[in-house]
Order: sequence, then structure tokens, then C-alpha cells
Amino acid sequence: MNDMSMFMTGPARPFTVSEIRNSLTLGPEAKHQLKTAVHHELIKRVDLEQLSSIQNDASGRQKLLVTISMLMGEQNVPLSATDRDLLAKEVMDEVFGLGPLEPLLHDPTVSDILVNTHNMVFVERRGVIEETNIVFRDNAHLMHIIDKIVSAVGRRIDESSPMVDARLLDGSRVNIVIPPLAVDGPLMSIRRFGSSPLCAEDLLRHRALTPSMLELLKCAVRARLNIVVSGGTGAGKTTLLNVLSGFISNAERIVTIEDSAELQIKQKHVCRLECRPPNVEGKGAIRQRELVINALRMRPDRIILGEIRGEEALDMLQAMNTGHDGSITTVHANNPRDAISRLETMSMMGSVALPEKAIRAQIASAVHLIVQVSRMSDGSRRITHISEITGTSGEVVSMQDLFVFEKLGLGPGGKVKGRFYASGVVPKFADKLKAAGIPFALNLLDESVEV
Repeated sequence: MNDMSMFMTGPARPFTVSEIRNSLTLGPEAKHQLKTAVHHELIKRVDLEQLSSIQNDASGRQKLLVTISMLMGEQNVPLSATDRDLLAKEVMDEVFGLGPLEPLLHDPTVSDILVNTHNMVFVERRGVIEETNIVFRDNAHLMHIIDKIVSAVGRRIDESSPMVDARLLDGSRVNIVIPPLAVDGPLMSIRRFGSSPLCAEDLLRHRALTPSMLELLKCAVRARLNIVVSGGTGAGKTTLLNVLSGFISNAERIVTIEDSAELQIKQKHVCRLECRPPNVEGKGAIRQRELVINALRMRPDRIILGEIRGEEALDMLQAMNTGHDGSITTVHANNPRDAISRLETMSMMGSVALPEKAIRAQIASAVHLIVQVSRMSDGSRRITHISEITGTSGEVVSMQDLFVFEKLGLGPGGKVKGRFYASGVVPKFADKLKAAGIPFALNLLDESVEV
């Protein structure tokens, strides 16, 4: 199926020219029929190979847009110039982009796009979910867009494999579920990552953390401490991971491992690995655990694992303990203590039968810092804990908080009010910072800032 073929589908009885012409206000179906007619004319006049060649040619796309607008005029349909240009742009979006989703993908205020079947699309803006007027023609139209997304990254989705994780060209994360698992029709969730990811200054401007907290994290990364970023879905774990990776020296070799590639590492010496799903026969899958094991043979200075999801946790802990200091990963958890419990549970999912005490010892030895990220009720994201793992006490992994965010209530407009404060405890890794020649002012650990 080529990029044009979707226009050839429609209702059982197509609209006649007179029906469209006599419509003072075109409804959704009439607009789809009009675009279908324009598409047929476009195929007659423009070779499909030419369309492919001008996809990334701005002047060629502009000429094609003019051609489509002219074809709209030839249909003798009562449209204003604005409506004609708008429909011509929609035809362009269908040919080269993701159809109705294109305006949302170009809207910098949209952080999530949630497609609940073909006739209901929601977005998240500044932490608030709202419904849009974006619709697809039918489920077949939506499935065509889904096929374009998954085929572009070498994935597949069908009845035998009805769930898939994929990504867009800008790195945005896509999750798709189709029937028979999705009862009412295809479901798609797009977690957007802009072409310009947030940097440390952006986090400070949004009050996600304080300058002292940022300085501590910067020193920890440069001193090659192992860091786990913990948080819930949509809390900003990947964003923070990208920021932390920016503090790594350009002289180091970085190997990244992800289930679906989405990290935006700026250094030049980066080797990116991505998992592979099973083929049609259910074979050939490459899991994160296998990539972690292989990464150890690639002479990495640091390993960045996008997210620990299962049995690869034990291999990652062992990598941290065997000369790959400065590794960073993320994990789903509600607080630092839960993060340790999840690491322990996932380590036991492997085939190696290790006693719980040994696994806790591995965690205490491998992980230096847990950084907890949370999404507040007003949609803002904040680093709520920076906690240091100090060892084991009996059968418990012991830790101490270095920085904490305390929620104090709600202000005007439902904005979350609170304060960042330092515990005043001198971290055990202070000696490591000193040995690495990284200055860190201990007076930063006496901070208290209200936001």
C-alpha cells in the first residue's frame, strides 16, 4: 500500500458531484470525498516516484501544494480560498505525514497525543488533558497511519502481534494496541519528544529542581557515580536522563540500550542499541538483557539503559560493579525505597537463583544515587528526592536523603506550592568527588527554597 492509497477507501456509495456542489457547508464525509477526487486527479498528473523525490524538498512541496490547491478549484465545489488551502494542506499531510495528527505534531505545547479510536483524539497541554476536534475518516484510515509509523522503524502490527512500541522520526515514543485486544478500535499513545530536548536551564526555569540540586547531580555524573532515575509514567524520567547525560565528557564512549530508541544523547561517541521484537513465527526477538551482556564486550566507558523492565536488572547491576562506573538508568517506582524493591524483584526474575541478601548487597554496592521524579497535580514535574544509598543494615538497603521536595498545598489556579530543602547530611561520596578533583561546596547542602 502506497502513501496515496488511503484516499481510495470510503463509504459504499460515493457522493455525486452535484451533492458536493450543492452542500453549503461540507461535512466530514463530503470533505473526505472531495479529497478522494483530488487524489485521483493528482495520481493522473504527478508520478508517484516524483512525489517520493520531493518529500524533503521544500520548493517541490510548495509547488505540489499549489497543484493540489488548483485541483481543488477544478472540482467546482463552493469553497472559500481559506478552506481550499486548508484542505490542500490536509492532502499534503496524508501524502507525506501522519494525516490528521500533523497539526498536533507541529504544536510545541502538546506533550501527549492520545488516540481513542478513529473519532476521538485527546492531547495533553501543560499537564492538562483536553479533547480535540481531530478525527480520522474511519478505523481503516487510522490503521493506515499506524502502518506508516511501525513500518518506518521496522516493526509490525497485526492480529497475531496486536501491541507494539515504536517511535517517530523526532524520537517521540509511540504505543499502539489494535483489535482484538482493543475492543472499540485501534488505540495509540504518542509521548512527544521535541527536536530540541529540555536542557538543565529549562529544568531550573520550570522549577523542577534548584541550582544546588543541579550542581550535586552534575558533580555526581562527572565523578562517575551510578545513578538510577525513578518515577511514575510521564514523570519526566527520560527528560532527566537526557539532561544528566549532557554532563558526560565527550572523551568517553557511551553505549545506550533501549526497548524503543528515544534518548537524545548529544555526544559524538555514542553507540545506540535497540531491542528487536519477534518475527511472524515468534522467533528472533532480542531483549534488553542480551543487549546489556553484549554491551559489555563493546568497550564502553558508560552504559545508559533507557529503562530497567525485567531480568536485565541483575546484569546492569553487575556491569555497574565491574568497572562500568558512571552508568545511568531509569525505573518505574513511586519513591526511592520502592525503586530499591523493584530492582530487587526484577533481579530475581532472571534464571540465576541468588539469595535476596546477595541481591541487596549487589544493589548497595552498585547504585550510588536514586533521583526521584514526580508529576504534580498541576501537571508540573519536580525532583522530589535525591537519595544516597549508603550500604546495607542487616537485611535492608540503607539510604539517606540529600535533597527533598515537600508539598505545602495549592496556590491560585491549583498550582502546587512547596519547598526544596537539603537535609544537611554530608554524602558518603564526598570523598569520591574530592578524589576525582571535582569541587563541591558543602554549604549547598544547607539550602531551603520555596516554589
